Amino acid sequence: MLTIASRLDVMNRLGRAMADPTRSRVLLALLDGPGYPAELAHDLELTRTNVSNHLACLRGCGLIVAAVEGRRTRYEIADPHLTQGMRQLLEAVVAVDEGAPCVDDACECCA
Repeated sequence: MLTIASRLDVMNRLGRAMADPTRSRVLLALLDGPGYPAELAHDLELTRTNVSNHLACLRGCGLIVAAVEGRRTRYEIADPHLTQGMRQLLEAVVAVDEGAPCVDDACECCA
């Protein structure tokens, strides 16, 4: 059973991961299915080193898992619930005040 502390930990891990645009792009790519660093780098127009660093971060947060396949490593989202939750999150409508940027030092809720 998830406690409030463990739920908060999950939310914080997701928030940190999705706060970075590149990690968000990697997660979006993995929503379509498993990926390999070289292919993700090509598809996202990033360097392989950059993608590998972000994959390591996402893996460290527990959001993705790695499976060695011979000389390659396949990455995928760690849990189907996470995939489902992100898909639902992408369908959400966010009420945004036009002209109000969402950055830490500009958001009233974060100040």
